[in-house]
Amino acid sequence: MSGLTIVRGRRTLGQRIVAALSTGVVNIVLAVVAVFWLVPTVGLFIASFRSSADNSQSGWWTVFLKPAQLTLENYEDLLANPTITGSFLNTVLIVVPTTILVIVIGALAAYAFSWMHFPGRDWMLIAVIVLLAVPLQVALIPIAKLFGAIGIFGSIVGVILFHVAFGLPFAIFLLRNFFSQLPAELLEAARIDGASEARIFARVVFPLGLPAIASLGIFQFLWTWNDLLVALIFSNSTSQPITVAIQSQLRQFGANIDVLSSGAFLSMVIPLVVFFGFQRYFVQALLAGSNR
Repeated sequence: MSGLTIVRGRRTLGQRIVAALSTGVVNIVLAVVAVFWLVPTVGLFIASFRSSADNSQSGWWTVFLKPAQLTLENYEDLLANPTITGSFLNTVLIVVPTTILVIVIGALAAYAFSWMHFPGRDWMLIAVIVLLAVPLQVALIPIAKLFGAIGIFGSIVGVILFHVAFGLPFAIFLLRNFFSQLPAELLEAARIDGASEARIFARVVFPLGLPAIASLGIFQFLWTWNDLLVALIFSNSTSQPITVAIQSQLRQFGANIDVLSSGAFLSMVIPLVVFFGFQRYFVQALLAGSNR
């Protein structure tokens, strides 16, 4: 036994990063950063439960000494406002279809660019990559004119189409890089068994690519939910999302921190729930990418 030597395999980049981040000093630093990052959120949350008079007279931290300042009146008034409730519904009607369309179309296109051969594939992929560098602002006026000509300017459909168009290049680029790393033997075995391309995508590629797809869903959901510029231009009073509704409240009632804080916190709750709900898929995608 003394003549045997144990050969340890080299750790991957992902394993080295995880080991480095597992040290006590790093954990303490990350905990401190997380606390400071959460301070504005906690302050916004507490301010949303205080009256306008209390917010104007003292800081939100005084609630720890005077808990009687807390009240639900702000949220009752906010939810009784038809503009705010309607904007929440509009936001859901915009974000959910946009996220689904970007994921479905982007995943199908990424699979085609990764594992299917057709004329002009490489040039089309280059065009998709070039579109990543196109600023969103340069397309606002031309697309606004196009939407006005076909009669969808100011509607929810117009906002959805704009977000889908500008979300697809990143979606295709992200998923194509992930799909191309899948084992080719799995796809070849499925083809030998007579599976169609659609069946291969649904039964092999989609389940294996779920971490990357979930990460894309998080990104697209957050970008669309928090968007203000596109919504300001392509929506009207009947199709405006929550970001535009809060911005209009800021213009009309700039001194009412109680209205703004409660509305801003409500608009922030759902993205936080989505992020933390799919966080494990996001981490899996990062670790999978680093292991490669």
